[in-house]
Amino acid sequence: MNHRNILITNDDGIHSPGLLAAVKAVMDIGEVTVIAPSRQQTGMGRSITGDPDARLTPIDYPINGLKIHAYHCECSPALIIRHSMNTLYVGEKPDLLISGINYGENLGVNITASGTVGAALEGAGFGIPAIAISKQTDIESHHQYTDQDWQAASHFLKYFSGILLDKKMPVDVEVLKIDVPAGADPSTPWQLTRLARTGYYAKVYHDPTKHSRIGDARTEIAFDEKALEPDTDVYAFSIDRAVSVTPLSLDNTSKTDFTSLHEMLEI
Repeated sequence: MNHRNILITNDDGIHSPGLLAAVKAVMDIGEVTVIAPSRQQTGMGRSITGDPDARLTPIDYPINGLKIHAYHCECSPALIIRHSMNTLYVGEKPDLLISGINYGENLGVNITASGTVGAALEGAGFGIPAIAISKQTDIESHHQYTDQDWQAASHFLKYFSGILLDKKMPVDVEVLKIDVPAGADPSTPWQLTRLARTGYYAKVYHDPTKHSRIGDARTEIAFDEKALEPDTDVYAFSIDRAVSVTPLSLDNTSKTDFTSLHEMLEI
């Protein structure tokens, strides 16, 4: 009997095919529980919002004749993890948290807006090793369930999940952010990357004025290719077309020299 417990969530909602693909990818290496938002929650970041009356609601989630323990809740991805840790997992934490597989890549400085990453960071805050995995799709698929080939993302998810279940991550690595480009297959190389200090998505207005509505903007992929550093997630993903694996830390403290900064701040 497999006693390794895997919690799987997402920000695309309980009915996402990407969530289903994640479950299928790892269900033979651990005991899977699915706990996901009731509906689409893309772009929620690590916000803690939801219906105060909401609770974990069981839902049928059969796969290949097996009944997966599954729940949904009307709240943000980070809140559903926090709520689960404070209710369902009071006695024993999961051995691994997986957030995804997300519709749409999460790269560069935009990741703080990602509900996929937000849920993983929330789990990491409870001391759970976490993976946030995303698959490149067209932008129109970010808010609807389009048909996708999940084979490559499923392959890399299972590979890295197996490692995190068997080995302890180094100090200051709480989350592995994995981004799989379109057209990738299991033989596509992966690269260890750092977060690019640039945006990846941008909101673009046609003829903007002070009267422009938020909804008038369209989302586009926009970054300066010449300014990209080769060891970053955006470069590996967009230029090398490799699977980007970025270690994330809960510590957002600047790496600057504190002595110099203190001297500058002194009056």
